[in-house]
Order: sequence, then structure tokens, then C-alpha cells
Amino acid sequence: MIEETQNIENSEIVDELPEDAAPPGDAAAERIAALEAELAAAKQEVLYAHAETQNVRRRLEKELADTRAYAATAFARDMLSVADNLGRALQAIPADLREDDKFKGLVAGLEATGRELDSIFARNGIEKLVSVGQPLDPNLHQAMMETPSDDVEPGTVLLEMQAGYMIKDRLLRPALVSVAKKPD
Repeated sequence: MIEETQNIENSEIVDELPEDAAPPGDAAAERIAALEAELAAAKQEVLYAHAETQNVRRRLEKELADTRAYAATAFARDMLSVADNLGRALQAIPADLREDDKFKGLVAGLEATGRELDSIFARNGIEKLVSVGQPLDPNLHQAMMETPSDDVEPGTVLLEMQAGYMIKDRLLRPALVSVAKKPD
């Protein structure tokens, strides 16, 4: 029993440690300062997370808009070969056959098909590049050969072998051109 009394007395002494003896104002002020620092750090992290979320949202919106705008790029490239072949077919028809009553309907149908194809390209933001008479632009033209010429400045496009096209603001296909050079 005496031992139990001593244990109780000892435990009471242990409960009163020097840390607890510190003035309550200093500990509370330190605790408040620590909590304010944690709050400021948490606010900063929330702001960074919010900014990152906005950046991701903007990036995704731009990618979605680009995907919508340029979704038809591969299909449009394939259709350009159809347009080229149709144009070659129309150019290959001699003038005397164009006037022949038997071929007028065929020629009119081919020309109407070409106009419809051009209007479909226009509706989808596909534009034919104007190259002849323009200075060579390596971003839009692919020079296939140089032709000596005194009539125009060197570097000017003289002949377009294959039309170039843009889809919206991107190059769909460069124009294949012949460029003027100084005569020898």
C-alpha cells in the first residue's frame, strides 16, 4: 500500500513537466504563427493548382479546336489528287471536241464537278495558293527547276506544275513550281 501511495505521488510529479511551466502566451503565439505559415503555404499550393488546372484546360481547348479545324487534313490531301486528275482531264480535251455536240454534255459535267469540288474545298477552309508571279517562298513552294528569264526578277515563280493548297492557316501541300534565274 505504501508503494501505491508513492507511485501516485510520483505520477503527480511527472505530470508537472518544465514545458508545461512555460507562460501560456508564448506557446499560443508560436502555435498561431505555425498555423498561419501552414495556411499561407496551403493557399499558395491551391493557387498553383488552380493555375495549373486553367493551363491544362486552355491547352485541351486549343488541341480540341485544332483537331476540329484540321480533322479533314488527310482526307483533303487525298481529294487533292482527285482534283488534279479532274483538272488534267479537262485540259486534255481538245477545243474542237469541246464544241462537238456529243461531248458538250460530258465537258459540262466535268466542269460542274470541278466547280463543286472547289466549292467544297472553300467551305472546308481549303484554298488554292496563287504562285505564278510571286517570289519563291520555301514555306509554300517547292522549286522543281530553274528557268533562265530576262522578263522577271530571279527567284520569281514562272510556272506552276502542281497547285499548292492551304487548309485554314496550315500548308496542306506545297506548290511545285519553276523559278526564274538569271540567264547564263
